[in-house]
Amino acid sequence: MALLLKLLCILCLVGLVLSQDMPYEEYMAQIQACPKECRCPPNFPRAVYCDNKGLTKIPKIPPHTWYLYLQNNLIEALSADSLQNATQLRWLNLNRNKITSEGVEEGILSTMTYLVHLYMDDNLLSSVPSPLPASLEHLRLSRNRISKIPAGVFVGLDKLNLLDLQGNKLMDDAVTEVSLKGLSNLVQINLAKNQLNSMPLGLPPTTTQLFLDGNNIDKIPAGYFKGLPRVAFLRLNHNKLGSGGVPKNVFNVSSILDLQLSHNQLTEVPLIPSGLEHLHLDHNKIKSVSGSNVCPVSVDDADESVNESAPRLRYLRLDGNEIKPPIPRDVILCFRLLRSIVI
Repeated sequence: MALLLKLLCILCLVGLVLSQDMPYEEYMAQIQACPKECRCPPNFPRAVYCDNKGLTKIPKIPPHTWYLYLQNNLIEALSADSLQNATQLRWLNLNRNKITSEGVEEGILSTMTYLVHLYMDDNLLSSVPSPLPASLEHLRLSRNRISKIPAGVFVGLDKLNLLDLQGNKLMDDAVTEVSLKGLSNLVQINLAKNQLNSMPLGLPPTTTQLFLDGNNIDKIPAGYFKGLPRVAFLRLNHNKLGSGGVPKNVFNVSSILDLQLSHNQLTEVPLIPSGLEHLHLDHNKIKSVSGSNVCPVSVDDADESVNESAPRLRYLRLDGNEIKPPIPRDVILCFRLLRSIVI
């Protein structure tokens, strides 16, 4: 009976290994090399969980690790010694530690040639780490102390599509065409809660989601979005935008679907592009809204049943302004697809 149970255990183990597409020898080496401070689930042998352990340094990582979780510790440095076996990593989570830029050993990240996701939110970095692996697709560096983006740091990162730099100390001279060079396939960039006074220059034309909330931006240059033909989600909440700093047609971009301008100093509703579906204008200083001023087409042409270019606006938020209800009839006639108006 004992022999039968042993055979069953071996069969189960082999099944787990096969399900992970991992050779048996690698599986055993991985399990046996698991650091005592960490968990290495037998049913997920390529993952190593070392989170929430109070670690001050990274333990020696097993050689066949793809997913490494080190968040919520007290780690101050990334050294070649502790990560010498981490060359197969796909996912590295270092959120909420105490890592400084000086503590990141030069070249340590670029040796991880398979790394796709790098998360280093809530650390003490003063600069974007460099060099980075060309395989990277997601880079999250929010809530650090980053004030510098080294020139050329993104060159060769053709696969990077998400860059999160919110909650840092970036100023206008740090976010330039030179510092962002190489981001040829970027989709989302988050620069919210930095120290920007102007709209960032040099953003790649592939940018679809642009988040700039919580800066000190007071104007948008005319034609700014001509260089961003794919931008669909634009957030500029909690800035210092007044109507004088927003050219009338600046948002007249066919790709924009969601536009957020809450908590600014606007006194007028900007011209709304036909394709826009969600518009947030709450908590500004707007006193009135008129269909003749904001409708992108004449009211007579706004019936979607006969005109494919009819406005697509579905959600409009105007609360926290000085507008008194009801909404003028010409606004309703223009935006016939509106499902919700908050005033």
